[in-house]
Amino acid sequence: MIRILFICSTHACLSRMAEAFARAQRPQGVEVASAGVSAAPCDPLTARVLAEVGIDLADPGKRSLEDLWLHDYHILVTLSPDAAASCRHLAGHPAHVRWDLEDPSASDGDESELLAAFRTAREKVRKQVDGFFSQGYMTALAEAGTCHDIILDSVSDGIIAHDLNRRIFYFNREAENLTGYPRDEVVGRDCQDVFPGGLCGAKCPFAEGPNPQFDRSRTEIEIVTRTGERRTVSRSLRAIVTEGNHTLGVVGLFHDVTRERDLARRVGEIQQFSGIIGRDKKMLEVFDLIRDLADTMAPVLIQGESGTGKELVAAAIHNEGPRAGGLFVPVNCGALPETLLESELFGHVKGAFTGAVRDKKGRFELADGGTIFLDEIGDIPPPMQVKLLRVLQQGKFERLGSENTIQVNVRVISATNKDLAEEIAAGRFRDDLYYRLSVVPLWLPPLRERRNDIPLLAEHILNRILRAAGRSGVKISDDALDLMLNYDWPGNVRELENWIQFALVKCKGEQILPIHLPPSLTPSTAVPRSPQGHAPSNRALAGRRRKLDVRTVRAALAETQGNKLAAARVLGVSRATLYRFLEHSGPL
Repeated sequence: MIRILFICSTHACLSRMAEAFARAQRPQGVEVASAGVSAAPCDPLTARVLAEVGIDLADPGKRSLEDLWLHDYHILVTLSPDAAASCRHLAGHPAHVRWDLEDPSASDGDESELLAAFRTAREKVRKQVDGFFSQGYMTALAEAGTCHDIILDSVSDGIIAHDLNRRIFYFNREAENLTGYPRDEVVGRDCQDVFPGGLCGAKCPFAEGPNPQFDRSRTEIEIVTRTGERRTVSRSLRAIVTEGNHTLGVVGLFHDVTRERDLARRVGEIQQFSGIIGRDKKMLEVFDLIRDLADTMAPVLIQGESGTGKELVAAAIHNEGPRAGGLFVPVNCGALPETLLESELFGHVKGAFTGAVRDKKGRFELADGGTIFLDEIGDIPPPMQVKLLRVLQQGKFERLGSENTIQVNVRVISATNKDLAEEIAAGRFRDDLYYRLSVVPLWLPPLRERRNDIPLLAEHILNRILRAAGRSGVKISDDALDLMLNYDWPGNVRELENWIQFALVKCKGEQILPIHLPPSLTPSTAVPRSPQGHAPSNRALAGRRRKLDVRTVRAALAETQGNKLAAARVLGVSRATLYRFLEHSGPL
C-alpha cells in the first residue's frame, strides 16, 4: 500500500482538491490524505467548484499538519511554497514532490473573481494529479523509495533514526537483527518505550533535553536485545538538519562488536571499563560482573581492602544501568556519629534537634529513582541497622522529627573492608541486614593480587596528575617500576596514587627514579614474589629481584610471537626486568 499526503497552505483548498481528484481515480494499492499547514476551516468555495465537476467533498473539516506524522507516508506532495517550508522531514523519507501552485483563497476581488480563481486552481490541480498517476511518476517515486530501503537494508550497520520526540521513523534490517525487534513493532514509537531502559540506556543524549549536541565520535554502549541478551555495540550519532538549519532528529549507526570485545577481554587487550583501570584476569571478571549487575535492582555488597576502588565499582554499576539518569548518592557511614548519620540518611524537619533550622532531605530521598552507595556499612551502630533494615524491606522511612512516611525507589549498593561474618559472630552486625545487603556479593582483589595492572595503573595515574598540574613528558623509570612491582601495597591503588604524587614533587626532570619514591619504598621493604606468591630463593635475591620463571616467560613470548615489549606487558613487569631475566636464564 502506497500512502500519499497532499499538503497546502492554511485553508487546505489545493490539497483537498488534490485528494478529491486522486480518490476519483481510485488507483489500486494507493491511500491518500490531505491537510493544511494549520487547522483552519476549508474555504466553502472548494466544495462548490468540485461539485461543478461531479465530485462531492464529503468531509470539509479541519485537518492540520501538526496532527500528522509525515513518516507515516511514502510520498509527500506540497502544493504551496509555505507548505514545503513547513514540512520538516528526513530527505527521501517520505519522497517529496513540490507543485507550488497559487492559493485561490488569497485572491482579491468580488465573489465572481474569487470563484474564477478557484476554478482555475481546480483545473491546475486536476492536471497535476492526472499526470502524477498516468505518467508513472508515482510508481517511479515508490520504486525509488524501495531501492533506497534495499540499499540501507544491505549495509552491515544497524541504522535507526528518530525525531526530536524520540519517535522512530527508520529502522533497517540490520537494526532488526541487532536488537531482535521487527521494524513493524518499532516504527512510530518512542524508543524509550520500545527498548527496556532505552536503546542507549544510561548514555541517551536526549536524557537531558529534546535538542542535544552530538559528538560525532563512536562510543561503545551495552544494549539488551528483545530476548534479554546483552550486546556491546559501537554507536555513532548524527543530527538530521535541513537546509534551513532546522534539527529534525537524529540518525544512529550501530555496529555489533560483542565478539571482538569478548576476544579482547580473553587476550587481555581491554585496559579499562567504565572508568576502572585493569586488564588482569581478576579485574576482567569484575568487569563482567558489573555488566550483569547493572541491569538488575539486586542489592550489592562490595567487599575489599581499603583503597581498592569500591566506590568506583559502585558508580560503574549505577552508570552502566538504566538508573544512570538518576543520582548516584554516596554516604560514608563510618565517618558520621549515629545522630548525624540518621539525619544524613533520612533527613530531618525544622526543630527536630538543636541547629535544625530548616527541613532537609536525606540521602535516601535524594537518591529516589537512582542509587545510594553506603560505604563502610560495617561501621554503622546497631540502632541504625534496624532503621536501615526497614528501608531495605519496605522502601519507607520518616525524616527525623516527622511522623510522615516517605516512600522511595532506590537501589542500594554497600561496601565494607571488614569481614561481616566475623562482625555477625561478635554480635556487632545483624545477620538479617547482612542478607538484605548481600544479595549479590562482589569481591575486589587487592593490588598485590593483580600485579599485572601496576604498570597500567601507574601510567594512568601519572598522566592524570600531570594534566592537572600542567606538566608533561615525565615517565617512570624501569628501576622505579621494578620497585613498584615488588612491593606489597597494603594501601592498594590509593597508596600507589599517593606515592606517584610524592615522586612528582621530588622529580624535577623527565624520569621518576627510585630515589624519588617515598622512603618506605626501598629495596629493603620491597617483597619480591614469584607469580604463584612464593618467596624466591637466596640465589635469585642475590642476583636481581626476579619474579619470573622460564615456563611463564616462554608462554608469554609464544603468546606475543616473540615481541619482548608485549611479553613484558603480559607478564606485568618492566622491559628491563624481562631483559635481565633473559640474560641470566640463557636461551629458552
